[in-house]
Amino acid sequence: MKIRSLFAALLALVMIATGCSSDGGGAAGDGTWPSEITFGFVPSSEQESLQDDIQPFMDVLSDALGIKVNGVVTTDYTGLVIAMGTGKADLGAFGPFGYTLAQQQFGNMEVLIQAVRYGAATYHGQWMTNDPSLCDSAPESATALENTAKGVQQVGALDAVALQVGVYFGDSGKALGESVDAGDVSPGSSCMADLAKIKGKRVAFTSESSTSGYLFPALQLIEAGIDPVNDITPIFTGGHDAAVVAVYNGDADVGVSYDDARRSLRKEKTDVGDKVIVFNITSEVPNDVVAASTLLPTSLRTAIYDAIYAYLETDEGEAVFDETYGWTSIRRAVESDFDVVRQAAEALGITEPLG
Repeated sequence: MKIRSLFAALLALVMIATGCSSDGGGAAGDGTWPSEITFGFVPSSEQESLQDDIQPFMDVLSDALGIKVNGVVTTDYTGLVIAMGTGKADLGAFGPFGYTLAQQQFGNMEVLIQAVRYGAATYHGQWMTNDPSLCDSAPESATALENTAKGVQQVGALDAVALQVGVYFGDSGKALGESVDAGDVSPGSSCMADLAKIKGKRVAFTSESSTSGYLFPALQLIEAGIDPVNDITPIFTGGHDAAVVAVYNGDADVGVSYDDARRSLRKEKTDVGDKVIVFNITSEVPNDVVAASTLLPTSLRTAIYDAIYAYLETDEGEAVFDETYGWTSIRRAVESDFDVVRQAAEALGITEPLG
């Protein structure tokens, strides 16, 4: 299987999205800090909304570093890969698969930061449906699925590592019954179901370069004896929230996203936790990362890490990152942690670089 991309067309899109030209400057590679850098993001939510959400973070980072930091949201994972690889972005917030593809193709970047969510450096993808008949037993409200030593198990929503739809932070920690302007948010429901049941269904994936939105789910299907191309009708929505929307609206029978992307819809569709049922999950994968160009001086990379860590320690920083990517802390990334992603890509036959 080959990731399909039209290199020239996507590069043009990235250059338009970033406002860069082929003459754009980057780090000099001699230890001197550049006067400005570009930080690229991929759309886990609507592109325009994410652009607005990250701006306060860009302002804080600019103040902390003493240089201008431009935040841009590319059209998709592939766009960010190309932006980093061609020097149009100096930093990139990647999913683990997007990073490994980018590093494989261009080799001019390395992981700097790994996200931590509620103490965990790994996460999983979730399978969702609008059809409760897929479930082996009736869906249960205020529950979620978790990987344990005994396999996948159903747990209470408050016991799940990822923040579930309908769960919020009260005075005493996690609590059920979040309320938004549109009303009370229904807690997410879950059940257990065999993936064999989705054969012949319309399945909403996110992007072919998404770890939780395609790579690991596709590998699960193959292991279940289902061809992810011919035995289902695959739909690529371009984002995790869009995959949830496709299931919610009935445009797809089944969808995949990170756990719990249903939260991204809760302010407008308060019943998303009832209508979109989680019925299976992927194995654990390393959390998303920030990759840095190898041309950035070591001192600047350290300063970037320190500034982001400090921002996450503030109430504003916690709120911004929760809204955009759900990060609660960070740690220095370790390259070997992403070997599991490379192995999954190899098992699927995705071994050729983009382009």
